[in-house]
Formats: sequence, structure tokens, C-alpha cells
Amino acid sequence: MMQIIGLDISKASVSACLLLEKPTEPRQFYYDSDFYKFDATAAGISGLLALIGDIPTVAVMEPTGVNYSRLWGTQLARAGVEVRLVGHKELRSFREHHLGLPDKDDDADALALAIYGWDYFDVPRRFVQVRSQTVVEIRRLVLRLAHLNRVQSPIINRARQDLAWQFPEAALVRSVRSGERVPLLWGWLCGQRQSVKYDLMLEKSIGLGITDELRRHAARICDLQREEMLLEFQLSKLVSQPQFLPYRKVFARFGFGRRVEALLLSQIYPFENYLGADGKPEVKIRKGRKSGKPTKRHLSLRRFMKALGCAPSQESSGDLQKSRVVGGSDLCRKALWQWVFTRIEPSRCRLKNDIGDRLGAIIDAEKLNKRS
Repeated sequence: MMQIIGLDISKASVSACLLLEKPTEPRQFYYDSDFYKFDATAAGISGLLALIGDIPTVAVMEPTGVNYSRLWGTQLARAGVEVRLVGHKELRSFREHHLGLPDKDDDADALALAIYGWDYFDVPRRFVQVRSQTVVEIRRLVLRLAHLNRVQSPIINRARQDLAWQFPEAALVRSVRSGERVPLLWGWLCGQRQSVKYDLMLEKSIGLGITDELRRHAARICDLQREEMLLEFQLSKLVSQPQFLPYRKVFARFGFGRRVEALLLSQIYPFENYLGADGKPEVKIRKGRKSGKPTKRHLSLRRFMKALGCAPSQESSGDLQKSRVVGGSDLCRKALWQWVFTRIEPSRCRLKNDIGDRLGAIIDAEKLNKRS
């Protein structure tokens, strides 16, 4: 005997739908049955576990970031409940088109999740892959670093605007970390580092003088930089583990930095998830819709590209033919885009290997034809 519980997670609560079997009329079940709601408290966790009882259970939920679902998923896993995740896009399509449930609400989502679990219990690819604890931690650190980068940018921009009239000679200086020390310019402005160079520049400056407000901005930047250093140290230890060595050897040929390495690892590890049951790339031959000829469909490659946010989806109607990228990781797509324009596009920085040569030739051809 087995049961499946669908959990729709909110900021401080969860809506639950427990099914011992799949309902024959989901729409009627939605109107007739009682749903459960538990708050994110000790009593709420206890109530959810009491509802599940001792029957083998699979909990199905959406991967709502690393904040909301993490609490409930961890508590359920500790209680011996198997946790499976369903993508947002897949659930929305399943609820609207397969079940015909009414407008979206927490109970409808919980019911859809539970029925999805019953329908696709034996089809693992229908669920979001469950990552190892190490990969989960790598992903958490990568997202945290991305957050710190977003937080710093407006503070640095504001500080540079203030420097433009307080100390214009330093307004455009690119100051970066040196080892474990904060950037010299910002550290000097807030009194955390000494610099004879900036002391002399300030004496001769045409600016109106440095304010306390700017020094506080510099101190904030230094605090954020120290937090970045700590996270990067933790990240370096994790990605240096032996199981990631084959991946990092490949990444080295592309000239990826440590942050990009970690980001890609958090998304694609283990690589075997994209292969077929025989451990080889999954390729199917199907008749082409237009040509009518046998055509190879590289399914493993497409799944891999989609995970990285690089798989286009076709959107055609009548004479209009177009495609756009949907799904996958926005962070990976952005990181790869930045890599192209820092390591491939500028010829002076281009990789000195076959990868740089091949991709560089493509970029150069696009530029020659004014398409890039």
C-alpha cells in the first residue's frame, strides 16, 4: 500500500492533498473533498507528519527556490518520506489541460501535484532531478554569490557618482580584491587599508572633499567583498572534490572561471542523467514532418542544452517562423553569453586551442556578415 501527498508551498504555510489512489473525476474531487493546510511551525510540521502516518508515502511538490520548499522537503526526508519535484511549467500544463481544474489556487495545485505523482510515478524523467547534498550546497553558494553581486552593483554605482564630485581622479579607478584583502580604493576610503598613492592624489584633487556618507558606502562594499571571499573559499573546497575532477578538466579547456565552473556543475552534475538507460547518448530516428525522411533526434543533447538554458523552442504560425529559448537556467545562459563575449569574441583574449579556433571562426564570420 502506498499514498501520494501533493504539497503546494507558500511563504509560511503548505496546502496538502493526500491520495490513497487516483480520483476518477479530479474536478469533482476538487469541489467535494477537504484539503489540509499547515503553518510553518513545529505544530504544522507535526500535523503534516501525523496526517501521513506510517504508510509509505511519496511527497510531490514544486521546487520553489531554495527557501520555502527546503524546510518542508528536509523535514519530510528526515521522516522517511520520498520527495519528488515537479517543474512549474509542467505542473501548470498538467493542471489546465490534462485535469481541467479551475483557476489556479493552492488546493488545485496540491491536487494536481498528487495526481501528477500517480500518473508518472514510474517515469523518473517527468520529475526534476534530485541533486546530491554536495551539489545542493554548491548551488546555494552560487545563488548567494549572484545575490551579493546584485546587491553590490547599485552601491558601487552610487559611490562612483559621489566620487565624481568629491574625488574625481579616483571615480573611474577599477579596484579589485588582492588575495584576502578588500579592494584598495574602497578599503582606503573607509579607513580599512592604507595607501600613500591615494593620500597624495587626494591632496592634489580638484574635488570638493570626501563625505562620511561615501565612506559608509565604501565600508558596505568591503563587508560584501569579505562575505564574497568567504563564500568563494567554501565553493572552492566543494568543487575540488574528486568526483568533479573529470568535469573540471573539460571546463579548463573552455577557460571557465571558478564561479562559472561551480554554476555549471550545480546544473549538469551528474552527466549520466542526460544519457539513456545503456549509458550512451539517446538518439531516436523519426520521420521528418516536412521532409518525410528518417531524421535523427538527439534527445540527450537537447536535454543537456535545455538544462543550460540553451535549447530553442519553435514558435511558428502560418508564414511566421521563429524560435525562442524557454526553460532551463537563466544564470547558466547569462554566464555562457558573457563567456562568449570575454573569451571568444575579442581576438586578443581568445582561447589558444581548438575550441577557441572553431568558435572564434564562427564569431568572425558572423561579424563579417554583420549578424553579431
